[in-house]
Amino acid sequence: MCGRYVIIQKVDTIEKRFNVKANAQAKLFEPNHNVSIGQVAPVITGTAPHQLQLFTFGLTPFWAKKRMYLFNARTEGDLNKENDVNYSGGKGIINKPAFRKPIRSQRCLVLADCFIEGSIDEGLDKAYVVYLKDRRPFAMAGIWDQWQHPETHETIQSFAIITTVANSLMQKIPHHRSPVILKPEEEKRWLASEHLHEITDLLKPYPAPLMNAYPIDKAIKNSKNNDINLLNPIGERLMPESTFTIDTQIKLEGMGSKKR
Repeated sequence: MCGRYVIIQKVDTIEKRFNVKANAQAKLFEPNHNVSIGQVAPVITGTAPHQLQLFTFGLTPFWAKKRMYLFNARTEGDLNKENDVNYSGGKGIINKPAFRKPIRSQRCLVLADCFIEGSIDEGLDKAYVVYLKDRRPFAMAGIWDQWQHPETHETIQSFAIITTVANSLMQKIPHHRSPVILKPEEEKRWLASEHLHEITDLLKPYPAPLMNAYPIDKAIKNSKNNDINLLNPIGERLMPESTFTIDTQIKLEGMGSKKR
């Protein structure tokens, strides 16, 4: 499940890429190499599509009696419990109590440069950086909600990342899930669509040939660690991808060959 990700772009870069303006809180956002559950991170919501905001990673439904941190929302809901990668049945997310309202009217873009995933058996003891070959930052499909603490009356806006079955790259880690990554032309549709079938049609795995991954040190497990060196490769990419310097020597670089 996608419980860690990275967003290290400057705020002005995010503003230009997504055609938004950061609110006062978001302007103070600092690059985060290890976004973890309970931390704030930048999102763009369908109710304010031209504004960059900071919400808490880990959704608390509006009806909850106490704070919750639902960081992922399964596209299949309670269906496909075996995580069959060929599953093509119903999108059970539309019926889950915590998600049925947000999926219809409270969707958001969760912005990232890459995400962190561990193997099925070893978790983040065997961690990988997973990135897109052609662009950074990108948007993951998210849902959000607003909850008020019953005693302090503090209002908390929080979000979850929607996941789907693993594509062939994620299966190589191996992991059985993947966040729903949106193509640029799908981002506005995700925020603005009113018909449920148009929304659920977007909940599919991202094409594996457009992605890659490489192993990193398990120090990423500690949510207090937040340093660029966390993203240094400690091994080869899952799929061949070479970078040539001027003297034609091959060099391995983190998150692909394109410099940003």
